[in-house]
Amino acid sequence: MALRSIRGTPPPVLQRHKQNRYPAPVRFPFGIIPATGDAMLRISRDLTIDENDIEISFVRASGPGGQNVNKLSTAAQLRFDTRRVTLPADAEARLNRLAGQRMTKDGVIVIHAQRFRTQERNRADAVDRLLELLRAAMTRPVPRRATKPTLGSKTRRLEGKKRRSDIKAKRGTARFDD
Repeated sequence: MALRSIRGTPPPVLQRHKQNRYPAPVRFPFGIIPATGDAMLRISRDLTIDENDIEISFVRASGPGGQNVNKLSTAAQLRFDTRRVTLPADAEARLNRLAGQRMTKDGVIVIHAQRFRTQERNRADAVDRLLELLRAAMTRPVPRRATKPTLGSKTRRLEGKKRRSDIKAKRGTARFDD
C-alpha cells in the first residue's frame, strides 16, 4: 500500500516529476509554432510570416453569449500589415482583390472574429482566416483552355432548339381551311 498524505496526494518524495528539456511545440491550425524563439507561420513554400507581425486585440462582441456579451471582450480584431511581407506582384494583386473591404488603404488587413464565445477560439478563428486568405492569394489560378464544342453537343443543341420551336409554333391560333 502506497503512502498517502492527508490531502490524498502522494508525499513529495514519491511524486514523479516530468521535466522536459525542450518545451512541447504548440499546435496551430496550419502548422507548428515552436514554443521558444520567434514564432513563424508557414503560408506556402515561399512565404512565412512572423507571428509578432499579427496584432490581436479583443473588443466587445454582438451575438451569442447572453449577459456575458455585455461584460466581456471576447471578439478578436486581428490586424496584419501586408507591407511587412514581400509578396510577388501577382499575389499582391490577388490579395487586394480577395481581401476587399477587409484591407485598408494603408495595406492593413483587419479581420473581426466573433463567431465563438471565448477569446481563445475567436483568436484562433481570426488567425485561421488570415492564413486562408494569404494561402488563397499565393495560389495562381489555372488559366482556362479554350475548347470547341463537339459535333455531338452541337447536334443535341440544335435538336433541342428544333423541338422547342415546334412546341411554340403549335401554340398559335388554330387555322381552319374553308
